[in-house]
Amino acid sequence: MTYLTMVLGVIALLILVTSLIYTFKIGKLVSERKAKYDTQLNEKVQDHPYSRNPVFLAYMIAAVLSLAYIFYLAFTISW
Repeated sequence: MTYLTMVLGVIALLILVTSLIYTFKIGKLVSERKAKYDTQLNEKVQDHPYSRNPVFLAYMIAAVLSLAYIFYLAFTISW
């Protein structure tokens, strides 16, 4: 592995860990707010709760980009 690949891998790992921790904190905050304020959700969000959630979209985009980078490295690095 080259030095640049290692640095990019560490940066990607830090971003993923940070976003996971942030997601848990936001989820806790939302559950605390929901206990106080229970509002009606938009019908479009109710129909597609996962595709309308920006956190899930961010994780899906990160997973696709990570896989694309892994496949790129697999086909370009000569062993």
